[in-house]
Amino acid sequence: MSPGLLAAVVLLVHLAFILFVAAGGLLVSRWPKLAWVHVPAVVWGALIELAGWICPLTPLENRLRAAAGEAAYASGFIDQYIMPIVYPAGLTRCMQLALGAAVIAVNLVIYGRLVIRRKRQSTRDD
Repeated sequence: MSPGLLAAVVLLVHLAFILFVAAGGLLVSRWPKLAWVHVPAVVWGALIELAGWICPLTPLENRLRAAAGEAAYASGFIDQYIMPIVYPAGLTRCMQLALGAAVIAVNLVIYGRLVIRRKRQSTRDD
């Protein structure tokens, strides 16, 4: 597989991870055991944003693009629609903190609702 294609795969995996962190709690409502994967992913995603770290997938993708001889992204679906989601232009530290807080808040709401629903079900079953 060419480095350019591998870079695109890494970008898609990165996007999938971001979506999983942000909304994976909805999947947990259907498959509760998925929480064992989702909760650590949320912690990691929030830490990346709150601590201002760089996700390891970003330098990996950049190295693969450089190995493919790509100085800039070629125009296409991935570059047009996915890149701005994964790497928004003008991302500031304040925005990173807000994103980290939003990830935590959204998932607390989702998991809170799951806990309440399970408690209601268990009291009905008793």
